[in-house]
Amino acid sequence: MEKNQIFMICGTEYKNMTREILEESGLANLIGDRKKRIGIKPNLVSASDPSNGATTHREILAGIIEYLQENGFQDLVLTEGSWVGERTAAAFEVCGYQQICGKYQVPFHDTQKDKSFSADCGGMKLNICSSVKEIDFLINVPVLKGHCQTKITCALKNMKGLIPNSEKRRFHSLGLHKPIAHLNTFIHQDFIVVDNICGDLDFEDGGNPVVMNRILTGRDPVLIDAYVCHMMHYEVADVPYVGLAEKLGVGCADIRKADIRICGGDEGAQLPKSRKVVELSDAVEEVESCSACYGYLIPALDRLKQEGLLEKLREKICIGQGYRGKTGELGIGHCTRGFRCHLEGCPPLEEDTYEFLKKYILEHS
Repeated sequence: MEKNQIFMICGTEYKNMTREILEESGLANLIGDRKKRIGIKPNLVSASDPSNGATTHREILAGIIEYLQENGFQDLVLTEGSWVGERTAAAFEVCGYQQICGKYQVPFHDTQKDKSFSADCGGMKLNICSSVKEIDFLINVPVLKGHCQTKITCALKNMKGLIPNSEKRRFHSLGLHKPIAHLNTFIHQDFIVVDNICGDLDFEDGGNPVVMNRILTGRDPVLIDAYVCHMMHYEVADVPYVGLAEKLGVGCADIRKADIRICGGDEGAQLPKSRKVVELSDAVEEVESCSACYGYLIPALDRLKQEGLLEKLREKICIGQGYRGKTGELGIGHCTRGFRCHLEGCPPLEEDTYEFLKKYILEHS
């Protein structure tokens, strides 16, 4: 596989599809030395079954591991850390990774328990989980899905699982896009396997899966994300970290240079256009909020909209680290504890957020 190529396969036999597309991609030859330590980085954002559209399917991981072991690679490790407010161990169990690691005798490393080190990431100092230094070849296995703050999340943003929780919070105070781009100048993705089986096109935490039954592979995370922008009906300029990563030399964002190859002759259906988050965000004043906090708010707003209650809300909902030490009327999360009406939590969960806002709306309408 060349750097500008993206391979695609469709079907429902996910493990076999994965093995087939890895063979087509020539992954074993790309890795080379059988003694290399290979890190496999899925998306375990939260304790949500992959069928909900947020986390990497275990069948894809099984296909990757079987392929690697059959080709003589034995030093493998699954590595990931869930988002702030969620325990990686809980996600590990809910997503069925415990069985995968046990069956294939592959260890799992929880980066939430890692020490960290400061690294120069293209002129920006960022803290990285120490275990990254131990990986010789990194296979990124993101889920193709929407994101309530960055519109899309796939290859580049999935590297956030390799930084400590304190740095994840700081990323949001830095505006997300710039640190995501700079992070990828230091953490090099050697190969990408994209889970496009049933990603949620609006919410990073899932809940509204869109079944596509598709897997993609590539070597350039910037090109992968640029192509995902195209698939999700966005311009690359709509997702600033993609263009920033290109300027920093991480990869190419010009999909006209991409060589797209279909394995098996069927590229599947086109992704539907979804802008639910854009509509719901009109009710929110967000300043430097963490993904988990904002990610639980938006689905709660969707539920209120479906019930005809959101249109009765006259007050903007404030959320994010930018409200620390400030006062106001209506706030979500610990950072808005100075507000007259606020929901405590770091982050407050979706159900609590829904009940709190529903009560507020009914009392003030």
